[in-house]
Amino acid sequence: MIRLFSGARVIDPRQGLDDISDILVRDGKIAAVGKDLASTLGRDVEKVDLRGYVVVPGLIDPHVHFRDPGQEHKETVISGCASAAAGGYTSVIAMANTSPAVDSVETLNYVLEKGKGGPVRFCSVGSVTLGLRGEELSPMDSLAEAGAVAFSDDGFSIVDSEVMYRAFEKVAELGLPISVHCEDPHLWGDRTMNRGALSDALKVKGVPKVAEEVMIQRDILLASKTKAKVHIQHVSTALGVEMIRRAKEDGIEVTAEATPHHLILTEEVVPVHGSQAKMSPPLREAMDVEALRDGLRLGIIDVIATDHAPHSEEEKGRGLLESPNGIVGLETAVPMILTELVGKGHLSINRMVEAMSCAPAGIFGLPGGSLKPGCVADMTVLDLEARWTIDADRFESKGRNTPFDGSPVVGAVIGTVLEGLMQPVANK
Repeated sequence: MIRLFSGARVIDPRQGLDDISDILVRDGKIAAVGKDLASTLGRDVEKVDLRGYVVVPGLIDPHVHFRDPGQEHKETVISGCASAAAGGYTSVIAMANTSPAVDSVETLNYVLEKGKGGPVRFCSVGSVTLGLRGEELSPMDSLAEAGAVAFSDDGFSIVDSEVMYRAFEKVAELGLPISVHCEDPHLWGDRTMNRGALSDALKVKGVPKVAEEVMIQRDILLASKTKAKVHIQHVSTALGVEMIRRAKEDGIEVTAEATPHHLILTEEVVPVHGSQAKMSPPLREAMDVEALRDGLRLGIIDVIATDHAPHSEEEKGRGLLESPNGIVGLETAVPMILTELVGKGHLSINRMVEAMSCAPAGIFGLPGGSLKPGCVADMTVLDLEARWTIDADRFESKGRNTPFDGSPVVGAVIGTVLEGLMQPVANK
């Protein structure tokens, strides 16, 4: 099948491309990108008119929680993939903190099979340790052979440094990244919010920044010693950004991500939104948000990842102290980033595309991330002028837990293209 996507503004940072162009797709791959390609083609071409829209390499989220198996009341692989497609993503990487954990080939095969044939390319990490207990390594060789694209115990830090050192040695041998949740549980407090003057005023203990920073530094050191590829998840502090900057300057193979909520919100919204603004790591201070934005703009922070974490309404209704950590993010990321960062001049749209497509594709070895001829034809179609209001009741995700519900936004996902096949989303 040959398709011509015509007339859009095409942005591909990998090619330095930002221009009105046509995109020719043949057999699910990019065949050509250029001007007036229709004039060179015959009649047996399916044409898709995208004038007025922006086309970018398909967005990739390397950090989602689909709760399947074990907590399907919160999300399933099927509902999670539908949510990802509605949010403009063409590929996702699911974390291993399911029940049972993805610590066996059997469980990995289960989730990968459920993700086949869906609206996005579904990938999974394998857990680093058995049962995410941080004590004994999972069968990492077998999991890699069965298709795990990385390893992570996200949700938990592996406190035992000897165990973590052996894990780093193994991923270095396998040539795969290890995605690390950096948070010392001995410093967790009550895991409600950032520890500081505001938490004191609210009479909650909170999580100090050092709980994250001490583990970031340890894992950077382990990467330095083992030559492993370490990806630091959901960075939230200014010092964390600075430590990653220094590590990169020293030639250590470290990459990092930040979430839309850590890039946009501060701890000041916690008294307003309560449990809907509770996540791990917690929202921090304005100085940390500014450092994260600078780090993202400069490439110190490589990736924008959602850490999509659905919970039921009942669970999130237990209040700040008792409710679980996490918010959904797949269907709010694009409009919130376009509105709050790109629209307000904190980030260029080209850097946004780099951080949400090109970089995660390269870090995790996934198809896509570029519209160069020969690449898989995964694309995201955006309307930068659309004005609408986020409505959690319309999410494809089972989760409604977000502080962004009711936010007016500018910019929307019109559809995705997966291996050349256009998939429109509902009008917002």
